[in-house]
Amino acid sequence: MTKINDKLYCVKLIDYTANPDLTFELLSSLETYFMSYEDRESGAMYLVAYSETPEGAAEIRRQIEKNMPFWSEAGAVFSDVEEFELAREEWSEVWKKYFHIIHIADNLVIRPSWLEYNPQPHQAVVNIDPGMSFGTGQHATTAYCLKMLAKNAGNKQFKRVLDAGCGSGILAIAAKLLGYESVTAFDYDPDCITVSKENMQCNALTPQDIDLFVGDATTYATDQLFDLACVNILSPILCAHAPRIIGWVRQDGLLALAGILTRDFDALSATFTAAGAEELDRFTEKEWTSGLFRRIK
Repeated sequence: MTKINDKLYCVKLIDYTANPDLTFELLSSLETYFMSYEDRESGAMYLVAYSETPEGAAEIRRQIEKNMPFWSEAGAVFSDVEEFELAREEWSEVWKKYFHIIHIADNLVIRPSWLEYNPQPHQAVVNIDPGMSFGTGQHATTAYCLKMLAKNAGNKQFKRVLDAGCGSGILAIAAKLLGYESVTAFDYDPDCITVSKENMQCNALTPQDIDLFVGDATTYATDQLFDLACVNILSPILCAHAPRIIGWVRQDGLLALAGILTRDFDALSATFTAAGAEELDRFTEKEWTSGLFRRIK
């Protein structure tokens, strides 16, 4: 008999909205991560959410169907909500074709475990596979934070790193493999912590290498200030807690802020500037903008 943890319980729906910003905003209210893939012939976007239990999948479907009338009024066009089961092994095979080796920078490479790669002596290689938690280096916001980690690796002024909203743990793992002295990571979702631990093991890292725990960005406080904090969470939370987030880093410390829709970034930058940070850089890819800020007070 197949154990329950050998399966994923899935909910699929089709999105004809043709507005990624609107789709993201509506689905983010469910606090469930959706994977997506596009049917190029029809233009439809298939969205799939996953749960560890059939009860979890049923609750996701219930929430979707409950919200459908409101989403329709907002202009969203969703259809064909469907539940199905998928073996983890089958899921991995389905998604393999969408993942490849990513050269983040000269000193950092992201490698799915099934692909061969011979690293150069100076390169850190993060082994990570697609999973239920966000973060494989494919998404623009994750890639930006990885680039900031790679850029500042080896700089003696940057030893202590925080990964807030760690998801799969990819940023924390990359930081440790790049040689940062102290790495701390948290996420409000306990499942993300479980996945992060598994990914640490895949990269020969132990609990002594990364201080990993369940935490909430809206309440997290620390006496130990960081040199660089990667904060990959939604802009409403960033803006609502800007002073707290700035307070995570030392004077002149850096904040890599990601997970921000481009249309919201100017307002976010103004909020962080008013709270005591200075914008140093911004990068836009598709509908996402990420930025680097320095604490000035």
